[in-house]
Amino acid sequence: MCVSQGLTAPSLPPPRQALGSLCSPWAAPRVGPLPPAPAMVRISKPKTFQAYLDDCHRRYSCAHCRAHLANHDDLISKSFQGSQGRAYLFNSVVNVGCGPAEERVLLTGLHAVADIHCENCKTTLGWKYEQAFESSQKYKEGKYIIELNHMIKDNGWD
Repeated sequence: MCVSQGLTAPSLPPPRQALGSLCSPWAAPRVGPLPPAPAMVRISKPKTFQAYLDDCHRRYSCAHCRAHLANHDDLISKSFQGSQGRAYLFNSVVNVGCGPAEERVLLTGLHAVADIHCENCKTTLGWKYEQAFESSQKYKEGKYIIELNHMIKDNGWD
């Protein structure tokens, strides 16, 4: 019918030209404005820590980001003094990074200590005792001080 009236069908570009470079690196370059971008959807993902402590135990977490830090079972003493206030001494901790060791004169004498920080939010939490130079302080070696103002009680304290 179109031929008898002298009309011709419009020629369509090959599919590769219609899609531009969206499908293949070998496609012809796109001519004209880009299509509108799809609406952005913000997906909040849960914080990922290096280690999660067991939910059935009382634990301490970072006060700034809630990363798990220590189990209550690893608490050695509540009678320590940090640089900014009261602190607890722990046998082991998780989700902390350690800085370089340096010698400091503390209330109980000369010690080699390394500052520790939360691996998630990078807040300085306290320090690790690397070496004690007085024999009465040797029990602290390899233990961790976390200041109370940087941790919260978490899970099972009711």
